Amino acid sequence: MTPIPVDPRPFVHIVGARPNFMKAAPVIEALGARGVAQRLVHTGQHYDEAMSDVFFDELGMPEPEVNLGVGSGSHGVQTGRLMIALEEEFVANEPSAIVVYGDVNSTVAAALVAAKLGIPIAHVEAGLRSFDRTMPEEINRVLTDAIADVLYVTSADAMAHLANEGIDPDRMRFVGNTMIDTLLRLQPLFNVEAVASQLGLSGEYAAATLHRPANVDSDEDAARLVDGLHRVADKLPLILPLHPRGRGRLERLGLDRHDDLRIVEPLPYVAFMSLLSGASLVLTDSGGIQEETTVLGVPCLTLRENTERPVTITHGTNRLVGTDPDAIEAAAEFALSNSYESMMPPLWDGAAGKRIAADLVETIGV
Repeated sequence: MTPIPVDPRPFVHIVGARPNFMKAAPVIEALGARGVAQRLVHTGQHYDEAMSDVFFDELGMPEPEVNLGVGSGSHGVQTGRLMIALEEEFVANEPSAIVVYGDVNSTVAAALVAAKLGIPIAHVEAGLRSFDRTMPEEINRVLTDAIADVLYVTSADAMAHLANEGIDPDRMRFVGNTMIDTLLRLQPLFNVEAVASQLGLSGEYAAATLHRPANVDSDEDAARLVDGLHRVADKLPLILPLHPRGRGRLERLGLDRHDDLRIVEPLPYVAFMSLLSGASLVLTDSGGIQEETTVLGVPCLTLRENTERPVTITHGTNRLVGTDPDAIEAAAEFALSNSYESMMPPLWDGAAGKRIAADLVETIGV
């Protein structure tokens, strides 16, 4: 799509995948309250047309001014297409700064283009590290943080990672977590009974998500998780809103061949958070869900060997369990029979977006 010229020098927010919207919404709202010119660019890296309208309605976000429609592809192909489309966008509309979120390919592509054009870059959710370079997201995080001008950080451990990489402390801002801003703002709308009724659930249940390449891109890895999830479903009903990535392989390996494991389509934000709120246990390989369950106080078993969000372990309900079926079963039994101590991580108070907006105006100006 050809970029449409707008009033000069807006802050341009780059979003490309569903988690970006929850992170961007509080910043956009806070800048809007200050009367700052803004432009929202959806790269089209991921796009679910059926859910788009309800998603923007729920978050109270403006519709993107443009959807670049880049689509999927290998990491190299997708990142290349993103850079070409974003360069055209930035040249046409001359941002005063770009704001990028998280660790998706759109984030690093926008940062690289902006750096070459001399446009200031702000990275929201900077400093997270898994120290696993096999994760594409880890590469995106490290590169984006290396070239961003302002780094907005969610936790003290992330500040330490940036310092260890030699990042100038003047570029770092410990502001809290904008995704938690969104959760706390919309929490009064969560309705466990309604989503349970919609999904045919009664009594205790567990919820799960799976999408990481390391978990779903090979038969051997996926089969281990199928076994582990079946063992959890032996204990209580398990509902799994399943990401398209790997769904065919997981179903071919028998994921849905269990009477108490039910696969459903991905849910809108409020319905999904309602589902998590009412769960007795959550199993996931997602980063964001580790944070959300920490705030909700729901036991979370992360089906990975590492996490870029260790604050969810030190302060929250998250536990790393890996993908061994025996370990998953044992951790589920423990979580269902014990309570986890949880405390809110510092500055996860619903005001991160306001802190970022104030700093953006002061640091970059309008």
